[in-house]
Amino acid sequence: MALDNPDLKDVLKDVASGVLQLPDFQRDWKWDDERIRALIATVTLKYPLGVVMALHTGGASPFKARTLEGAKGGEGRTPDLLLLDGQQRLTSLFQALHQDGPVETRDGRGKDLRRWYYVDIAKAVGTPADRDDAIVSVPEDKVLKRDFARTVVLDLTTTERECAAGYFPLHFVFDTHRVGAWQQEFVRNPENWPLWMKFQEQVLNNMLSFDVPMIKLAATTTTDAVCAVFERVNSGGVPLNVFELLTASYAGDQEHVAAHGDYYRLPDEWRAIKQVLTSAYPVLGRAESGPEDGLSSSDFLQAVSLVRTWEAKQAGSGTAVSCKRRDLLNLPLADFRRLAPRVAAAFGWVGGFLERQAIARTADLPYRTQLVPLAAVRALLGAGTDTPAAEERIAQWYWCGVLGEMYGGSLETRFTRDVEQLIDWIRDEHAPQPDTVTEAAFLEDRLDTLSTRNSAAYKGIYALLIKQGAVDWHYTEEPLTPGQLVERAVDVRLIYPKPWITRNLAAWPANVNWTARASSIVNKTPLSLRAAKSMTGPPAAYLKTLSLESGMRPEWFEDVLATHLVDVDALREDDFVRFYETRAKSLLDLVMSAMGKRTVVRDTAEW
Repeated sequence: MALDNPDLKDVLKDVASGVLQLPDFQRDWKWDDERIRALIATVTLKYPLGVVMALHTGGASPFKARTLEGAKGGEGRTPDLLLLDGQQRLTSLFQALHQDGPVETRDGRGKDLRRWYYVDIAKAVGTPADRDDAIVSVPEDKVLKRDFARTVVLDLTTTERECAAGYFPLHFVFDTHRVGAWQQEFVRNPENWPLWMKFQEQVLNNMLSFDVPMIKLAATTTTDAVCAVFERVNSGGVPLNVFELLTASYAGDQEHVAAHGDYYRLPDEWRAIKQVLTSAYPVLGRAESGPEDGLSSSDFLQAVSLVRTWEAKQAGSGTAVSCKRRDLLNLPLADFRRLAPRVAAAFGWVGGFLERQAIARTADLPYRTQLVPLAAVRALLGAGTDTPAAEERIAQWYWCGVLGEMYGGSLETRFTRDVEQLIDWIRDEHAPQPDTVTEAAFLEDRLDTLSTRNSAAYKGIYALLIKQGAVDWHYTEEPLTPGQLVERAVDVRLIYPKPWITRNLAAWPANVNWTARASSIVNKTPLSLRAAKSMTGPPAAYLKTLSLESGMRPEWFEDVLATHLVDVDALREDDFVRFYETRAKSLLDLVMSAMGKRTVVRDTAEW
């Protein structure tokens, strides 16, 4: 690592020629007009700009490179340096002070602008405190207007008009010939000579001698280290994800270029994979939306890494099964291309598994992250997961993860353990159960606090009610199916309305928070929008309406109600206390059955 202080003029030349470029994982330039003007003022005052950081490439960058925005002349050249920190500053200065065209920026509200930058000579030679006001931007046509574009207040469309107004164009400040020609025009009026001399001394000389402190990392710096350094120096921005870093790394894979005649486009490959998966299984995301809706690229990369490291460990390499950040950054392109089709097919199997658990919509998915080890296990075992015994163990593991809320914290270690332990358990029923199964617990009073979709267990119980055969109270011909959830706008609906509960609190035991229980999953069930429209007032009132709408005999309709694990008599009598107690027990039994647990974990507090 070395520190250099090149002149800004030379740095911008390197940007223009492509000597200095960006690694492709850098995001697009985003600075607005106000920040650009403030930055230019800083340069004209020769105030510190801050250190920038670059990486020597040694002629063979580990990343695909691209020029800074606007540097068309450098396209196609292999860079000598990759800019890791300072993109926003150098791109702004390059466009404003070097390129012969308007700067593409935006205003404070995010509206796109194309602006030229000038310095008001008279203001610039005043006190430094006035320098910000001396830097002016004008529209692409170089005409500044006011009063809703009715009044022209500044016209800089010719050199003569620029000189008459005393506005020096900053886009050729480093071109001595153009500066000289502009100066000659400006001092045709001899009275401008003293002003020009002050301007040259206080502004132009500062800009011409302005240097840029630059840390240059050696070409031998590892990819992992480069990414770590970038994220540390870029702490004020949006952190890069592994997918963006691998996109640049894979695009820079020269072996692939030599073999295929083009660079590898990871985003295109991921988009195609995601399109196929989400078209078949909407629970993994929406096909018409962006590739990061639902199943994410990071999920996919982690599954690939788990498969790769598991195979390597089985081959005796001494590698640990892992999907940590460093494992993903070191995932070779050849291995990704080899494993991606297998993992994509495995996620397709996962989509089918979720549907068999009555989870068919992204919004109903308890844990997206739990799909990562599941897909890895499927990719490694293939048809070995298709036997009834294998599916039963996988389902038990899955519901323990959901209802035990095991996938809400640190995950990388759990990913690793689950892959290894679940594979062993599927292959041998006498093998130890995975930790996710043995450690999972469901407190009896957890039902009282499950009130929103923020909880995985809340979504899980909702799905289990559908899976065990809940029949809609309006469409009473058959149990709900995953395909009907969207078609019939099925959602979690309140059984007893909250206002009615509030009005009847005085008649119930005072040592229980019935208001909180009104929002609990115990007082909710999956029903269609059409059924919900008929559910006005307490059950004793709306059940008559629903029964008539169904056209069924009363005793048959009671069987439909019972598929939701409710005490039908308690509903008809509007006995909320009995309803809640009996349904809580039924839901608890449902949860314990799904988790394969024989005992109920009770809290020390009284229920």
